[in-house]
Amino acid sequence: MMINRALLFFLILSLSINSYGQITWGPTAEIATLSFGNNQPKVVMDASGNAMVIWSYAGDAMFSKWNGSGFTTPVVVNQSSVSVAGASWMGPNIYSHGDTVYVVYKETPENVSTSGIWCTSSFNAGASFSTPVRVDNIGADMSRFPTVTTDDLGNPIVAFMRYNSSFASPEWVVTKSNDFGATFSADAIASGWSSPTSEVCDCCPGIVASSGSNVAMLYRDNNSNIRDTWVGISSNGGASFSGGMNVDQQNWLLNSCPSDGPDGLVIGDTVYSIFMNGSGGNYKVYYNKSSLSAGTGSPGISVTSSIPGLTQQNYPHIANSGTAMAMVWRQVISTSTQLAFKYTSDISNGFTTGYDTITVGLIANTDLEIMGNSIMVVWQDNITGTIKYRQGALVTGIVENDNAETISIFPNPTQSIINIVAEDIIKEVVVMNATGKVINLDAINLNKVDVSSLSAGIYLIEITTDNGKAIHKFIKE
Repeated sequence: MMINRALLFFLILSLSINSYGQITWGPTAEIATLSFGNNQPKVVMDASGNAMVIWSYAGDAMFSKWNGSGFTTPVVVNQSSVSVAGASWMGPNIYSHGDTVYVVYKETPENVSTSGIWCTSSFNAGASFSTPVRVDNIGADMSRFPTVTTDDLGNPIVAFMRYNSSFASPEWVVTKSNDFGATFSADAIASGWSSPTSEVCDCCPGIVASSGSNVAMLYRDNNSNIRDTWVGISSNGGASFSGGMNVDQQNWLLNSCPSDGPDGLVIGDTVYSIFMNGSGGNYKVYYNKSSLSAGTGSPGISVTSSIPGLTQQNYPHIANSGTAMAMVWRQVISTSTQLAFKYTSDISNGFTTGYDTITVGLIANTDLEIMGNSIMVVWQDNITGTIKYRQGALVTGIVENDNAETISIFPNPTQSIINIVAEDIIKEVVVMNATGKVINLDAINLNKVDVSSLSAGIYLIEITTDNGKAIHKFIKE
């Protein structure tokens, strides 16, 4: 039996399958209501692939987690006596190492030495958090912009911008814990490599990344108002930084601060970075791949080819799962503001020139995480005042595989029953959510599946016969 081609075409358009690896996107949804805010969301995943999101609202660091069917009611993870610094260009940061989770945040007011940077830890995938520990033991100096990663054992490595007692002469420094966040070492200077007189761009966040003994501090530099992206390099786990390199090389001359920093990650000896630069008159997003041991950065390359009507790209982020890598950024084309996405299953092959559009609207900050076949993209929606998200699933063999022509499902969309018709003997039927996670249903057999208990949304059904298997998508109304 042949599949209805008109229905198949409709489903492919509705589910946004892209050309980078057959990614099926679920519907756009909200993490929480307007009353919880939406400032600068950051997302990571636990060991089971459940998304965890941190953001700031009304002086608090808010945390919410995916529970299998939706996000939990947000909770505050900072101590009640501390007001958390948050704005459209800064906020708390989060990193996970399996089910170990670290959240770092800056206390307000920022320009006094008694306002610290704090780290709180969770060792049960965000079910509970420890009493926060102060990270920046810097005497009369001041700090801002905390960012966190972990070493291979799961110990936190925290970077922050350090100022002198006059809130001047900013530099990036890195401190490390060897006891899973209970205490932190003295910080090591990680910036200042472009010139003896250079400073960091003092209102631009940075990112710290780690792999093995390699630690990279990515930040926007300020060398006589040349504001390119640099990487401070450590080969001893962040204990000290021996050099740095320019991974941008656009020579952007700007007399003010763009309030935007890079994102990046390290795999072995290679640092992958993504950043915005406005040297050509328009803000554009660039991507870079450079060797840490070589210590000489290559020029950044644009993430897109020439796009008619493109006026701005910004807020870029990047994530990986093994050799798979994805990036997301905001762009404005004519009057349309878009959230753009790219994916590659093998970074050694690079990225293609095309991209997916996740959503359109009044989008500000965004972030993403990937693990295995699961993808989570979050963004700050300034129309609704909420954090929006879409889940994606990388699924091979969807509909286009050889066995799909011999299997059909109906009705689609459905409110209750999915009927399965196959030319070969059916051996197994499995229902999954949009991220590829198996759903256990009470009423399921080889020819008819009762999906009435499912929430409305997009799902996958994997059908195995004695001649192979096929995965179809269906919509539960």
